[in-house]
Amino acid sequence: MGFKIDKSARVAVIGYGSWATALVKMLLENEPEVGWYMRNADVADHICRSGSNPKYLSGVHFDTSRLRVSRDINAVVAWADIIVLAAPSAFIETTLADLTEPLDDKFVLSAIKGIIPEYYVTIAEYVNEHYGLPFDRIGIITGPCHAEEVALERLSYLNLVSKNEDNARVLADKFATPYINTNISTDIYGTEYAAVLKNIYAIAVGICHGLGYGDNFQSVLIANAAREMNRFLDSTYPSERDTNTSAYLGDLLVTSYSQFSRNRSFGMMIGKGYSVRSAQIEMNMVAEGYYASYCIEQVNKRYKVDMPIAETVYRILYMNKSAAAEIKTLTGQLR
Repeated sequence: MGFKIDKSARVAVIGYGSWATALVKMLLENEPEVGWYMRNADVADHICRSGSNPKYLSGVHFDTSRLRVSRDINAVVAWADIIVLAAPSAFIETTLADLTEPLDDKFVLSAIKGIIPEYYVTIAEYVNEHYGLPFDRIGIITGPCHAEEVALERLSYLNLVSKNEDNARVLADKFATPYINTNISTDIYGTEYAAVLKNIYAIAVGICHGLGYGDNFQSVLIANAAREMNRFLDSTYPSERDTNTSAYLGDLLVTSYSQFSRNRSFGMMIGKGYSVRSAQIEMNMVAEGYYASYCIEQVNKRYKVDMPIAETVYRILYMNKSAAAEIKTLTGQLR
């Protein structure tokens, strides 16, 4: 029969950034209680006192009587049945460093649209390899959904992904709200890598915007990015997936053009002449595409997929190549 998630399964979120905060908001629409682990003592204390996150989405107010906020990751994991990972990919190993509670009877749901720099693996791959959790107990939550719009309760769409469709439906019900429409998928590999790649492409769009390229060119760039993403997924893990749906194309589009996109903003600063370090300091938030660019470059050494846009971003960010010169070269490769 395989692993089945019970409809009454308790959910806990790991992380305290904007996306983690948005996920807790969604869950409290349906769940009697939600666990919430965070390492930052000041943030945890502030949430318990005032019911809001002082660092991210501070306008969102929580019913603290239904929150189980804790700085003890083992207590949170022991209480919950579903563990939602929502910390930046570059820090997930540190975030989970104190975890000793076994995950044997848990379902881990990754809300992280990134790849782990030290290992060149996605979150699902990392959980499988480092915690021995089979893929039928690992899922993905993805889609074109920015935390800032969730906070404003603007209609958004999420995809809940699990190898088992029944489990995906249970997860979807837990996150569905009047302002969140949910869909399900079984394509763990495709949806997770699509979420990684779209961040790289959003950086490319941002760089071009910073350099002064207009909407006409950027539409061509994004169309080529969609084909490049599809080419990578088909070459590395063939499936009958439809990449024109919201989990793939939709997420690429919103990350490329939204004012809330960290990766686009990061790219814009690079295009305007900021150094990588200066852009990171000024943003004070993690642009997952920066780490993803390096990791995908390493992963693709094995597959050798034609990825001119991803390779261009890599050269600009990691080889200190001129953004203007690299994008100029790229323009001749797009169709």
